[in-house]
Amino acid sequence: MKSALSLPIQNSRVLVVGDVMLDRYWFGEVNRISPEAPVPIVRVEKREERLGGAANVARNAAALGVSVGLLGVIGQDEAGNSVENMLAEMHIVSHLARDTAISTIIKLRVIGRQQQLLRVDFEDAPTDAVLRDKLTQFNTLLPDHDVIVLSDYAKGSLVNVAQMIAAARNLNKLILVDPKGDDFTPYKGATFLTPNKSELKRVVGSWKNEGELTGKAQNLRKELDLKGLLLTRSEEGMTLYTEQGAVNFPAMAREVFDVSGAGDTVIATMAVMLGSGLPMDKAAEYANRAGGIVVGKLGTATVTKEELFAVPGEVSK
Repeated sequence: MKSALSLPIQNSRVLVVGDVMLDRYWFGEVNRISPEAPVPIVRVEKREERLGGAANVARNAAALGVSVGLLGVIGQDEAGNSVENMLAEMHIVSHLARDTAISTIIKLRVIGRQQQLLRVDFEDAPTDAVLRDKLTQFNTLLPDHDVIVLSDYAKGSLVNVAQMIAAARNLNKLILVDPKGDDFTPYKGATFLTPNKSELKRVVGSWKNEGELTGKAQNLRKELDLKGLLLTRSEEGMTLYTEQGAVNFPAMAREVFDVSGAGDTVIATMAVMLGSGLPMDKAAEYANRAGGIVVGKLGTATVTKEELFAVPGEVSK
């Protein structure tokens, strides 16, 4: 046994590709109900901005100390400037394209009494010309990175995901995908998929027991030619499906405060750990720990190396 505190993270080069967003938070007090409608009035006292979507995946990977690049599309606007500035502050290499025809995707959350009261989304799909340029840039960046993370939020930035996976696989890259939608066939050939329970159910249908779930998950893994499928299951923890079988990891959250961005933390941690040479089950164990930590924080948050390795217990080597 070797203490998690002494586990080195190798500086693998991670390229995150996908739907880039800006998360905005308005915090305030709620003291009365509006006379215009039965809704609370929030007196905004504080505002925060954080990287969201694929940018939050990049932020989580960077927080663990590896080299990270981000490829995606933003608008030629003030929100896009905010994204670029935050990436620079975190030393994440920006490969973002500016699409003058769209606005940067924004998720605005209104928080009162430490609870999310409302979310307002602003989003446009990137134009075809920008997406073509992005695919060309992806192929150029591939040789310079060890791990590829494809963060799909179904906002239009990953319409060429099948070509990206094929190109990355030809260069023997580790490819991790956070999937969306009711058809996972475009992700065929990736190394890992990290769906949550509802996402998996949309693809394989419901299950009545653990045995049926395992059968459906393993069949999907084989059909998509994956080395592993990591299913996040909320209060039930996570399950890793590989050729060797299924491994369950119990939920580690002491208190669930906010699940926003938890999937981003999980896939970023998996990417960093696999890029550091850990076997799949040990990488998944760290990802489970990271997910348990981040849901105890408000909003799209990150987990540091100190937090991750300070979790009680040891991981066998």
